[in-house]
Amino acid sequence: MENDWKKIKTYTNAIQAEIVKQMLEENGIPAVALNKQDSSYLFGKIELYVSEGSTDLAERLIEEAERGL
Repeated sequence: MENDWKKIKTYTNAIQAEIVKQMLEENGIPAVALNKQDSSYLFGKIELYVSEGSTDLAERLIEEAERGL
């Protein structure tokens, strides 16, 4: 991953992280979900990254999506 990527959110649910990642990509924001969960017991975190220039827009979109749930 390049140096200009910034972690914007951390999840414990891989499905939720993937849904948010897809939502960002549908809005033109490239996103990467880095899964740091243990493969056998599924504990740990999934970190969501976007490019530094997209941070504000990505955070706003996530906040709006979470408010709508």
